Parts: sequence; C-alpha cells; structure tokens
Amino acid sequence: MLRAKEHDVLKRAKADGIRFILLQFTDILGMMKCVTIPIARLQDILEKGIWFDGSSIQGFMRICESDMILRPDPSTYQVIPWKIEGKKSARFICDVHTPEGIPFEGDPRSILKRAVAEAGKMGYEYNTGPEVEFYLLKREDGKITTVPHDIGGYFDYPARDLASEVREDIIYALEAMGMTSEMSHHEVGPGQHEIDVKYSDALSSADNTITLKYVIKSIAAQHGLYASFMPKPLFGEAGNGMHVHQSLFNKKGKNAFFDPKDKYKLSEIAYSFLAAQLKHARALTAILAPTVNSYKRLVSGYEAPVYICWAQINRSALIRIPRYSPGREQSTRLELRCPDPSCNPYLAFASMLMVGLGGIKGGAKPPKPVEEDVYKLDSSRLKELNIGMLPFSIKRAIEELANDETIKAALGKHTFDQFYKTKLAEFDDYRMQVTPWEIEKYLEAL
Repeated sequence: MLRAKEHDVLKRAKADGIRFILLQFTDILGMMKCVTIPIARLQDILEKGIWFDGSSIQGFMRICESDMILRPDPSTYQVIPWKIEGKKSARFICDVHTPEGIPFEGDPRSILKRAVAEAGKMGYEYNTGPEVEFYLLKREDGKITTVPHDIGGYFDYPARDLASEVREDIIYALEAMGMTSEMSHHEVGPGQHEIDVKYSDALSSADNTITLKYVIKSIAAQHGLYASFMPKPLFGEAGNGMHVHQSLFNKKGKNAFFDPKDKYKLSEIAYSFLAAQLKHARALTAILAPTVNSYKRLVSGYEAPVYICWAQINRSALIRIPRYSPGREQSTRLELRCPDPSCNPYLAFASMLMVGLGGIKGGAKPPKPVEEDVYKLDSSRLKELNIGMLPFSIKRAIEELANDETIKAALGKHTFDQFYKTKLAEFDDYRMQVTPWEIEKYLEAL
C-alpha cells in the first residue's frame, strides 16, 4: 500500500510522461551507482523496494551476504531535463536496506541520517553549503586528455572563459531539477570552475552535491568535454577543493553559531564546534580528502590548508570565519577548507557533524586565531603558536582515523573497517608504482 508521498510522486511521474526511472545511491567512496527500471515497475518498487547484489558494491557486503534492497526517497524525485522526448527519465536517490527491511549500517546516506538525528536530539539542525570545484578538460579522438578547455583565470570574463556557456547549461539543468545555484565562476586554474548550490540541511546538501557532480559530468559530455573532480589533476596549477560552510540552527530557526557580543560574532556553541574540528582535523582528513591524489593538493602555496588553525582573514587557515555584516546574522558560519570533491559527502558531513557535537557536549575551547600567513612562518614560530599540520599522505590520515573513536563511531564499525581496508590497499598500490618522475630522475643518473 502506497503512502501519501509515494502516491503523489507516482502521479507526478505519470503526468510528466516519464518512461524510465533511475534509482541512484553511492558506495562508501562516494561513487554514484544506478539501477534503471521502466515506469511500469515504479509503483511496486515504491511499495517494496528493489533487490540488488550488494557484494558488487564497494564497501557493502560479502558475496555470501549479498542481497540488499534499494528504497527510493520520494522527496528526491526529479525529472532529468536533458533526456529526449519519448525517452524521458527521472531519478530518485535511494536508501539501502537489509532483507529484514532495516537501514543498512554501511549505507552512507543512512550514516548521515543517524548523525542528523543525533543533532536533532540536542535541538539542532545541521546546515552545510559546499563549494564544488572541477576542471573541464578536452577530449581528443574520444579520449580524455589533461588539456584544459580554456586559459582563463579567477573570475575571468567570457572572452577568456570559454566555458561560461557550459556553466550556464549546467545551471539551467540544476534549476530544472529543482536546485538553486547561488554562484558560478571561473576558478584560478586554466579550465577550472566552481559552482555553489544553495545552503541547506546536511542531508539535502549531500544529495545536492552528488546530483551536482552528475549534472556537471553529463552537461560537459554534451559539449564534448570531460569534467574531472580529481583533487590535483594538473601539476603546478590549483587543485580542486570543496570548501564546506557549516552552521547549526536551533528549534526556533535561529543560528546557534551567532553571538552579537563576540568579536567574531561566534557563540560558545560555535567555538566548541570549531575547537573539536581542529582537534580531530588529522583524522577527519582521511574522510574529507580520501584519495592518494588529495595530498598533492594539500600543499603550501595554492590556498589549500596545510596547518591546523583558524582565522577570519587568513585563507591559509584550516577553518575560516566569513566576515559578519549587519542583517545577516543567519549567515554566521564556519568554513572548513580541507575537503575536496573526491570525498563522499554523506560520510564527510556525518563525520564533521559528530565531531562538532562532541565538542559541544564536552565544552571544547579553541586556540587563539592566527591571522598571519601561516605558509610564511618558520618552524620555530609554528611551534611557538602550537600549530600542527595535516597528514601529508592518505596512509598517515587513515592511521590517524584508526585512533579516532569519535569518527569511527560516526561511521560505524562496518564502514570504518571497509574504508580503512580500501584506502590501505589504494596506498599500497600507489607506492609500488614506478612513475615517469622517477624514470626521468633516476634511470640515467644511477
């Protein structure tokens, strides 16, 4: 028997002339997965879900425990605007359940739901707004290259920014899917761009992030280009980040991070949240910057954070406090700058939130802000200010994660174990490679 929301969305799909339904979800690494069904099956699947083989999905189940169920979330129904007439398609984002009908402990979306529920018990709603950066790269003879689509720079005008039309098409597609783009522009690197989606509750924001990446790749392909979210695709150029703005709102709809009497307009709740994220930063990095390549971005000189500190003006800090302006109290927030778009947004937001809530419960206090350019400080000054560094490899990051009980509890044992094993194997695979740099440096010289 369909519930009211499911009945309504079934009627909408039929009225929209939909022929195919895409059931989307992510594995633990944040890779989008999809099952396509004809519209004739939608009613049955809204009622009962659909079986799939979980042993084929990264980080899910062993082959002897493979049966799993996808349950579409009716609130995520959207028509896919670039599908042609006669083959119109729509999508749902799904939750993963066990055969017993309970949320699967390793489903990233369910992990974020658990964290959001914990915040709700404390009287808060967690809001996030990621800034997603990507490169548009050329194809040659159908193959992906590392040649940027243009030579534009930060905020360049259309004569140099050849992708302004591509971004416009992306934004049209997002709006047609019910999402609001707050800003888009050319970024620092050649062929690099940023699109920001409207600030919202963490679950919607994570859904929007995976949808944004899907839309960007699809529209880029229509223009004969490839969109890459690889953290550092080009040597010597800016990396792709995903700075995340975050705040807590109370049950009255007020920003719990705002205090008009404080110099930075931050409340004690905000300071405790901030302090905890700094304390857990080294372990958080494993989730927020989860690839070998992520640590090619987290180096000095490209505005990516390396040092664990906070500030308002200083963009080399790990956490930045955007400036307050009168009348915008609801916009008071913390900007965490180490995430990159290779992360799974569900696991990222869940980990960030649970760490922050732990800081509130424990009354954590942050160190003093550092408004100096931390990149220019020598080792003695860094030691004097007690400024630590983020890990410089995924291996170091997952070692930190293995010792962080707060984040491990947020992920759950199953997901932590699978994530740790996967990332350790990735690093081992990487360290055994012989790279062109090594051949050039050592082959003839030794």
